Amino acid sequence: METKAASHAFATLGHPDRLSVFRLLMRFAPRGVRPTEIAAALGLKPNTLSHHLADLAGAGLVQVERQGRSLYYRAEAGQIAALAEYLALDAGRARALAADPLPKRPFHVLFLCTANSARSILAEALLRDLGKGRFIAHSAGLHPMHSPNPWALRTLEKHRHATGGLSSKPLEALRAPDSPPMDFVFTVCDRAAAEECPPWPGQPLSAHWGLPDPARAPDPESAFARTYDALRQRLEAFVALPFDRLDRLSLQARVDALSTPE
Repeated sequence: METKAASHAFATLGHPDRLSVFRLLMRFAPRGVRPTEIAAALGLKPNTLSHHLADLAGAGLVQVERQGRSLYYRAEAGQIAALAEYLALDAGRARALAADPLPKRPFHVLFLCTANSARSILAEALLRDLGKGRFIAHSAGLHPMHSPNPWALRTLEKHRHATGGLSSKPLEALRAPDSPPMDFVFTVCDRAAAEECPPWPGQPLSAHWGLPDPARAPDPESAFARTYDALRQRLEAFVALPFDRLDRLSLQARVDALSTPE
């Protein structure tokens, strides 16, 4: 990236509201988000948001596409990679460690949603078994329920997963000084992705694996079955990644690609 383009991008992100919009879009990347959802999440007026989105698009930081009658804005991950490379290789003279491999140890993986009662519980139990000791799975909620959804436990037991030790817990429970550092953080509901969370120590890789809430479906049994299948498909692909041969940037791209079943 040339200095002029980098300067334009940095200047665009220098506005607090534009930075907030871009950060929200990055939490949903590579999916797009409708302006009405962005405005609701950030408390911005539609006309103000429209100006911010136009500025971000002009700097090459977001792209817009039409799906039916709706416009969807998504963060341009390639531009961010170029900015990071500019800081690391040009301005930073290759001092950044973004391309370093992950440490070789069991990876701690957090699944985060709002209630920590359904999707994140399914994901925690699935990875615990699929990972075969190479991953340590955790789950938490921004506003957790008192206990996991009974349908989540029934679905797991139907597929012969142990449910002992599964519980709904607040995010703060994993932020204690003695908590293990997270290597990956996956949001599995849109509300959790939209809410602002403090940065995690150690800069874990993150992605949004949003799925509809099966607890709100009229037929919970089939909805939980579909959610289980979707999460299993993604997690089987996740544990099969060649972690020992990928640096952080390459691994982030692979993890983002798993955000949709395809």
